[in-house]
Amino acid sequence: MAVIGYHASHEQFAPSQLLKWTQRAESAGFQSFFSSDHFHPWSEAQGQSGFSWSWMGAALATTTLPGSMICCPGYRQHPAVVAQAAATLAEMFEGRFWLAVGSGQALNERITGEHWPTKDHRNARLAECVQIIRALWAGETVTHRGLVKVEEAKLYTRPQETPLLIGAAVTEKTAEWVGGWADGLITTSRPPDELRKMRDAFQRGGGEGKPLFLKVGLSWARTHEEAQRGAHQQWRAVAFPSELLTELRTPREFDQAGKHVRPEDMDSVLRVSSSLAQHAEWIAADRALGFKGITLHNINTNQEEFIDVFGEKVLPQFT
Repeated sequence: MAVIGYHASHEQFAPSQLLKWTQRAESAGFQSFFSSDHFHPWSEAQGQSGFSWSWMGAALATTTLPGSMICCPGYRQHPAVVAQAAATLAEMFEGRFWLAVGSGQALNERITGEHWPTKDHRNARLAECVQIIRALWAGETVTHRGLVKVEEAKLYTRPQETPLLIGAAVTEKTAEWVGGWADGLITTSRPPDELRKMRDAFQRGGGEGKPLFLKVGLSWARTHEEAQRGAHQQWRAVAFPSELLTELRTPREFDQAGKHVRPEDMDSVLRVSSSLAQHAEWIAADRALGFKGITLHNINTNQEEFIDVFGEKVLPQFT
């Protein structure tokens, strides 16, 4: 059975509020939670961007749910520090934390003033970071002089159970590459045929038998029009191609790029529906493709209503 989780969106809401909603999600029947690590929101309309690492400790301490997050090591966060932060959470909350890593976006990572490299360079940098993190988790003393530099680093606090290190991908090419080094794949929702191709690419690259995780972008409200307006107001950036998403630098640039995205355009890039039966059907299709963890990210602002209604009407269909 797939584990269905709640996405805590730091780009959209204050961390104090997200903590309450994650606790509410546990009471409603959600089985996990997930968070992304941003420095900036996607738009000025979202208007938040709490520090996920701090929040993750609080959320794990005040719920009994497993939690996970995604970050981009190698730029504003050195991989040795990422390894230490993840190891600390995994030691404190044994068996309840895993980490996903990706190659990042300029929106968050260029704040240190470093040159923002091309995708192939970012992948090479991520590969080095993964090597460093794994070595530190294994208790090795690490010196590494490449795209990333480490001098005689060793972690003295490590968990008994090493957390999963999951690779993030939004294209088939990246999914296939991730299959060779990651403990599993996390990707974003899309039509079943496209999701199947992502799964197959990951398995073809070496991911056969490894767990699959899915972050579902959805907008639910009492009417389709409300769901559509909420999606457009909060999350129109998802309509951009992935190449553009990784290169835009500020929330203002995202807002400028999104000026010509219409509310009706959101139906083709998110799961926008007022029908609970439709959302359940989408989740069932995800599960049939073999996704072990399915995180529901309602990008709308009606978080409490979403948690309560999905907890009562949708989640029981999958337990």
